[in-house]
Amino acid sequence: MNYEVIVTCAVTGAGDTVGRHPAIPITPKQIADAAIDAAKAGAAIVHCHVRDPKTGKGGRDPALYREVVERIRGSGVDVVINLTCGMGGDLTVDDDDPSRPGPGTDLVDARTRIVHVEELRPEIATLDCGTMNFGDTNTISVQTPNILRAMAKRMRELGVKPEMEVFDTGHLWFAKRLFEEGIVEAPPMFQICLGIPWGAPADSATMKHMVEQLPPGAAWAGFGISRWQMPMVAQAVLLGGHARVGLEDNLYLEKGVFASNAQLVEKAVRIIRELGARPCTAAEARQKLKLNKQR
Repeated sequence: MNYEVIVTCAVTGAGDTVGRHPAIPITPKQIADAAIDAAKAGAAIVHCHVRDPKTGKGGRDPALYREVVERIRGSGVDVVINLTCGMGGDLTVDDDDPSRPGPGTDLVDARTRIVHVEELRPEIATLDCGTMNFGDTNTISVQTPNILRAMAKRMRELGVKPEMEVFDTGHLWFAKRLFEEGIVEAPPMFQICLGIPWGAPADSATMKHMVEQLPPGAAWAGFGISRWQMPMVAQAVLLGGHARVGLEDNLYLEKGVFASNAQLVEKAVRIIRELGARPCTAAEARQKLKLNKQR
């Protein structure tokens, strides 16, 4: 059981959720406002993607990240900023010619994937620690060992803590290797990501199994997507971890009721308190995770 819980809010993601929810944050202002509201509701960390303001599709334009980060930092609200580095690893396989990348493919080198991190120096940035079939079509999320090592080494040089996102047990195995090799500093930070097809399923047995594989002293959080979001909040706390919620992973407050990020954080905080624990402040999160506060 963890009695001091760091709550992360993943405010928008890059998935195809625009049009499936009436108020997905799309513009930098909307994303920043959602992050600020989530922090006020009790999130110590905000995990941010950006989207093309015209299309709503996930993007990686450094100018969009810059506006999001500047708005959050200029708000006066104390919150830890966590920027994704998952974009730039998308491969869509063409059905008729698998040797030819299909529409939606976006593959870039390691340095390009973290150019926004080099400029903005968030306290945390993500590493998706393995390649996987992402969804039920022809999309593959490409994260090779060489790319991940290069990104992790550069993050260490920048003083940015990598949050190692693990979607399956092989990802966890590799993330542990990054720590064993000294590329990632102590305490290593893991995010156990459950329920994304076709990674690890969102259930108690899977989370418990993955937690049992973590190295001693690791900091970790876990989440489940969709209807498993709040059950996995409770499960993570009971297993000694931290929790993540947000519209990146789940659109609903309850069946048929659309949520805001702040409402999801508030619900997670209620669950945490009902279990006898409490949410941490951003300052406490920095201390627990040994973060280097940036700019």
